[in-house]
Amino acid sequence: MATTEVMLRVGSHWPEAHKKPRDMARLALGVCHFTGIENLGVPFCMTIEAEAMGAKVNLGSMTNEPRVTEYPLVKLEDWKLLTGINPGKGRAGIVGEAISYLAEGNSELPVIVNLTGPISLAGSLIEPMVFFKAMGKHPELVHEFLCFITDNLIVFGRSMLQAGAQIINIADPSGTGEILGPRRFAEFALPYINRILNELQGEYQASMVHICGRLQSIFTEVDQLATNAISIDSNTSISKLRSALHEKVMVGNISTYLLQNGQPDRVKEVGLNCLQKGVAVLSPACGISPATPLVNLQAMVSAVHDFDYRNREVSILG
Repeated sequence: MATTEVMLRVGSHWPEAHKKPRDMARLALGVCHFTGIENLGVPFCMTIEAEAMGAKVNLGSMTNEPRVTEYPLVKLEDWKLLTGINPGKGRAGIVGEAISYLAEGNSELPVIVNLTGPISLAGSLIEPMVFFKAMGKHPELVHEFLCFITDNLIVFGRSMLQAGAQIINIADPSGTGEILGPRRFAEFALPYINRILNELQGEYQASMVHICGRLQSIFTEVDQLATNAISIDSNTSISKLRSALHEKVMVGNISTYLLQNGQPDRVKEVGLNCLQKGVAVLSPACGISPATPLVNLQAMVSAVHDFDYRNREVSILG
C-alpha cells in the first residue's frame, strides 16, 4: 500500500525501504497514519523469496516496484540446484527485523505479512510459459518443484510470524483460474497453498489468500482453500462469489485503476457498493500503483467509516 506520496511525507523511500528494516517499518507506519488503513503490512514487494532462491532482482525506484530481471532456472529439471530461503539472511532477514520493530511498538494494529504464493514464486524462478507447459508434459516434475518451493515458503512464513506478525496473506496472482483452469488449479495450486496454511496454523491469528483475475471458473476450488478470508480482484462478482462460498470472508475489491485514476467521490461510492454487496474487509482489488493519490486511499477508508452496516444485504461470517 506504499505510494510515492506517502514515501515523501514519511521520508522513507523505495528502494532504501526494501533494504533497511527501520525504513521499512517507518513506511508501513506512515501508510497507516496518512491513509487511515488499520493494519501494518510488509514487505512491499513479491521478489524477496525469488531473490533468496537465486533470482536476480532490480529493486526499482520510488515510482517502480522491484522486479525479477533474471531467472535462476532455464530448465525445470535443474530445480535441485536452487538455494533454499535463509530467513535470517538478505532481504528475508530485513523483513523479519522490520516486523519486530512494528510488533514491539504497536499493540493495537495487526501486523500483516505478505507471502508469495507457490505458483507465482515458480513463475519468478523460471520463465512462466516453460513452467505452465510442464504441467501438461511433466506433471511429476512440477510437483517436485512445487514441493520444494512450498517447503521454503513455510520456512519464510514461519520466520515472519515468529518475528511478531499476527496475520499472513498468501498472494498468488499467477494462480488464477484464467491461467490454470479448475483442473490444474485443483492439482497444482490448491494443495500447496493449503499445505502452507495448515503447516502454519496455530502460529497466526488469521490468514488470507489473494487470487487475481476472474474466479468464476474456480469457485468450487476457492471454497476449499484452508482460510476464512479470500481477497478478490475487481473483475470477480462479489454477489456470485458470495453465493458460491460457504462461511468465507470476502476482501476487496476496489479497482486499482479507479484508485489511481478516479475521483475520490467515485472511489467512495464504489467502496460503499462493495460493502453493501457483502465485502467484509474493504481494500484494493490487487496491488496498487505507487502513483495512486493519497486522497483516493483516504476516500476508500472513509467508505468504511460512513457505511450503514444496519442495512447491509448480507450477514458477514468472520
